[in-house]
Amino acid sequence: MGLAAAEAQFHVLAVDDSVIDRKLIEMLLKKTSYHVTTVDSGRKALEFLGWNEGNSDEAIFSPKNNQEVEVNLIITDYCMPGMTGYDLLKKIKESAVLRDIPVVIMSSENVPSRINRCLEEGAEEFFLKPVRLADVDKLKPHIMKTMGKETLNHENQDNDKEIVETEIQSQQQQTPQSNINNNKRKSMDEGLSPDRTRPRYNNGLTVMSN
Repeated sequence: MGLAAAEAQFHVLAVDDSVIDRKLIEMLLKKTSYHVTTVDSGRKALEFLGWNEGNSDEAIFSPKNNQEVEVNLIITDYCMPGMTGYDLLKKIKESAVLRDIPVVIMSSENVPSRINRCLEEGAEEFFLKPVRLADVDKLKPHIMKTMGKETLNHENQDNDKEIVETEIQSQQQQTPQSNINNNKRKSMDEGLSPDRTRPRYNNGLTVMSN
């Protein structure tokens, strides 16, 4: 499998309320062979990821309910109406299910305090608009780092499964031997039972009692 084919497996969710900026980031990502989904708000991004408000204060995340392809990275604009990119970042990092997805913030304003706040909250990068191809090239290491964690988790799950299966097989192999031992013990107990018929001796003759 070539490099381009491998990168085509990576799915990036791009979030921006500006049509022009969405088209630009989509073009750059596709030029780097990423699979791209674009939405125009933080709320739609959460819905795509499986966010369900429900009737309680705590939202429920059900990833992969709404998308066929797993999201490997989220790149979002900072300034958006309703839910900002920072708000979206916080929602992602507060979720036990979604927190491992890398998040990158974009903004046309170079505000150090804003940049630091996003990085402290868990953003992987903070790009200044307009986003360039050189910026997009920085995304791959963050995706690969996450993919490595997922591979390790899958390997651990497989190892746990193998251990359980080995224990079950061991128990199944021990069961027949246990039955044999129980049968032997039962036979010995029956042999010592007082109810068992025993021979009586009378004047040198053996007399069997009924």
